[in-house]
Amino acid sequence: MSTAPAATDAAGFDAAMLLAIDQSQQVKGNTYPNPPVGAVVLDRDGQVVGVGGTRPTGEAHAEVVALRRAGELAAGGTVVVTLAPCNHHGRTPPCVEAVLAAGVARVVYAVEDPNPEAAGGPARLAAAGIEVLSGVQAAAVTVGPLREWLHKQRTGLPHVTWKYATSIDGRSAAADGSSQWITSEAARADLHRRRAAADAIVVGTGTVLVDDPTLTARLPDGTLAERQPLRVVVGEREISADAQVLNDDSRTMVIRTHDPAEVLRALSDRTDVLLEGGPTLAGAFLRAGAIDRILAYVAPILLGGPITAVDDVGVSSIARALRWRFDTVEPIGPDLLLSLVPH
Repeated sequence: MSTAPAATDAAGFDAAMLLAIDQSQQVKGNTYPNPPVGAVVLDRDGQVVGVGGTRPTGEAHAEVVALRRAGELAAGGTVVVTLAPCNHHGRTPPCVEAVLAAGVARVVYAVEDPNPEAAGGPARLAAAGIEVLSGVQAAAVTVGPLREWLHKQRTGLPHVTWKYATSIDGRSAAADGSSQWITSEAARADLHRRRAAADAIVVGTGTVLVDDPTLTARLPDGTLAERQPLRVVVGEREISADAQVLNDDSRTMVIRTHDPAEVLRALSDRTDVLLEGGPTLAGAFLRAGAIDRILAYVAPILLGGPITAVDDVGVSSIARALRWRFDTVEPIGPDLLLSLVPH
């Protein structure tokens, strides 16, 4: 089995894989418990003739969607897919059977499927005489829409992203406590898109009592997105029965604990969790080592004052600083979105 594409085909496969990643992003949040996979079919001449993403559970996987759209043009062509085609019967037949039936000459994928029940697809394809190329744009796929699912497969725990908005001097609110809005409309729209793809949003009782948030995902016109994450309130203080987080816009879970490990156990059936609580909850999760990624929306404003995004994290000196590394840096309107992962 080949492990890298021929140089003459690399550029075309890279471009097709980036298109497959885009398809994966479009379906993220709608495929649980299946991974959000994207696929592209190229004809014999390398032209795109079919694209697709995994459908909701029980429906077609990405390769099947793309092959259906390609029809007879898939014969002798190439399937490019973000995750190795599965080789097991679940609610749908194995993807490798659709690939074999289509008569393609080559399959290109980015990353292996870590689920042992689904493994064996590439070997079965190679045994049938299909050229199999792996590792194409693997880095981009690993930090893309499959990031959270791959983490869940490796650890058995949901992937936790701590999201916060801050001024360039590290303040999450002005001295009077006002924080609406630190970041731009473009940054807030990006957050709502991420909320719509997440499985759960976690805040503390303090955030509910002070800000009374709805914790919903909204479209640019202000209406509710079709998919809403589970809203999770953590802490032992009572919240009002009239709190907006308890309205009918989405389901809400109240977890009476301050222990991040208990929160993760309660959310063990989830994959993608957004932590949006205040400085106390963020500090608790950081001290527990329970944050897998940081998303910091940084606005080009100065606020001063005492209100920061996180409280004590157990760091008494520079030598004991919690070290993270930048994953990506992306401009969003006038703001910057910094993505960081543990060093």
